[in-house]
Amino acid sequence: MRRITERLGGLAFGGDYNPEQWDEQVWKEDDLLMRQAGVNLATVGVFSWALLEPQQGRFDFAWLDAHLDRLHANGVAVDLATPTASPPPWFTLAHPDAMPVTADGTRLTHGSRDTYCLAAPGYRQAARRIAAALAERYGAHPAVAMWHVHNEYATVCYCEHAAAAFRDWLRARYGTLDALNAAWGTAFWSQRYGAWEQVLPPRATQWHHNPGHTLDYRRFWSDEALAAYREQRDAIRDHSALPVTTNLMLPGYQVLDLWKFGAEVDFVGIDHYPDAPGIDAAADTAFGADRARSFGGGKPWLLIEQGTNTVYSPSGTLPKEPGDILRHSLGHIGRGSEGALFFQWRQSRAGAELWHSAIVPHAGPDTRIFREAAATGAAVAGLGELAGSRVHAEVAVLHDADVWWALDTRGLPQVDYHAALRRAHRALWDAGVTADFAHPEHDLSRYRLVVAPSLYLLSDAGAASLRRYVEGGGTLLVQHFSGAVDGSHQARLGGYPGPLREVLGLRVEEYRPLGAGELLTLSDGSSVEGWSELLRAEGAEVVATYTSGVMDRQPALTRHRFGGGTGWYASTRLDDAGYAALIGRVLGESGADPVLAGLPAGVEAVRRSSPDGGSRSWLFLLNHGTEPVEVAVQGYDLLTAVDVGPAGLTLPARGAAVLRQG
Repeated sequence: MRRITERLGGLAFGGDYNPEQWDEQVWKEDDLLMRQAGVNLATVGVFSWALLEPQQGRFDFAWLDAHLDRLHANGVAVDLATPTASPPPWFTLAHPDAMPVTADGTRLTHGSRDTYCLAAPGYRQAARRIAAALAERYGAHPAVAMWHVHNEYATVCYCEHAAAAFRDWLRARYGTLDALNAAWGTAFWSQRYGAWEQVLPPRATQWHHNPGHTLDYRRFWSDEALAAYREQRDAIRDHSALPVTTNLMLPGYQVLDLWKFGAEVDFVGIDHYPDAPGIDAAADTAFGADRARSFGGGKPWLLIEQGTNTVYSPSGTLPKEPGDILRHSLGHIGRGSEGALFFQWRQSRAGAELWHSAIVPHAGPDTRIFREAAATGAAVAGLGELAGSRVHAEVAVLHDADVWWALDTRGLPQVDYHAALRRAHRALWDAGVTADFAHPEHDLSRYRLVVAPSLYLLSDAGAASLRRYVEGGGTLLVQHFSGAVDGSHQARLGGYPGPLREVLGLRVEEYRPLGAGELLTLSDGSSVEGWSELLRAEGAEVVATYTSGVMDRQPALTRHRFGGGTGWYASTRLDDAGYAALIGRVLGESGADPVLAGLPAGVEAVRRSSPDGGSRSWLFLLNHGTEPVEVAVQGYDLLTAVDVGPAGLTLPARGAAVLRQG
């Protein structure tokens, strides 16, 4: 299938457009402002089910016909969405059994989006019907450039439909109840199942759930969501050869196996909203972009949603800083996105998200936000020559949904997997190194360094992959609480980290979580918190020891030569300075280099290269600081159309440059 950039003639810029919320006078203004802002792609129809199918089986496409024709005439292509994330009110009355049920048994009602159970037959049939009808009508429409199934798959249900589908999934996975009982260890707490009908979703219960049960339910639900996606995708493909995707959320919780979704979409689409302002937002942008690039395994990817002025911090919704619209957009593009889209074009006058930021805010186009968005559109329009270029990374961070879900189980020691992933990526980002994400079972041989943050659950296949990687000459950094359980969430016996003991040259005898506020010190001068482990070196070199408490003089940080490579192990959570020093040391040992050495603090660099192995590349430089800086680089700046010579570049405060080199 053709890349979106081929259809658009360059990178994508625009976002969600909801013309049904406005009148003809506003539509005319939209046509003018979209040209002014450089919009070439609009996502249409995401929440339009009630208008498209006002009664079950009766469709009204006249209004959408008019808007697609209008957008096409205005030079704007369309990402046509299926509206299945927001069923209309008639669906609730027709299919009350399809309303989602929470873990505590509460059946939710209509009044929000995402009021559906993905396992309900009535919902799945209705979703296929509207997807097929849209594709049949618009599969060859000249405005449509791509298809966008659903919106942010996230709703989890525990109803009887889900229970029945879960049992079918378990039968396919295990074959027999004996195999299921063995995998879940149901001899504990008298949980042995004697009939399939006895198996229920992990609903609210008295105390802790069986961890194998909860892990399999998370796996099942991700597979159910993927099956629902496939049904709509295939219904579209019956009438259209255009690429199909869905917009994946990359928040601090995760209900989908993003590797599996990446294998099924034609290109990866993500939504990304930072959860902190300033430099932290820039680092989080890189974190989201590097994940998106990785999940497709080399496929193109596209930022489908971001906010012009939206930061969802724990303390509330905060505004972005001046220049963030451009720098965040370029941060995604620099890491491989085929454009930058927003939610949404025009800020809604009413409804649940009337305060969600937009390209055209309530105050209209004579605003900082619209001016910055339009300037970003002009910048993106000048980057068309990057289409098809690739990002090369020498380092990978291991990312496994099974680990995330296994750690997210009540009754386990508190280790935040998402925080561990972000911390590892942030340390690499601070060091100026571009990182991929990879699954433990992937072929890792192309990476100089692999970082494994809290790889609590490790399958036999994953362990074999890591062993091959180190034997073949790779550098592996494994962090605390890794290799504790196998793929069935059963403890690894004989000492942790189970199948990695030989690779790392050690044996962990005991986990010793630390109390709140409890600190230990190490022989290298760093301090640690949250976690410690009693381990025995069995061939590994002890790089640092604990120097306080009951762990005094016990190994804390080790290094072990294995085959042609090296396995490092950190048995605790180092402070920021200690962790940065460790990352710097393993980077140096592995030979993985930063994109550009000697950058001033607060300046980010990332590079895209020509896909054919040629010498041409494009260096993105983003100054997240409040002062201009001098950078010793040369090239042609696509943003200013200026040649940067031997004297180097003055990068403005909160400014950016994209240098063509070679």
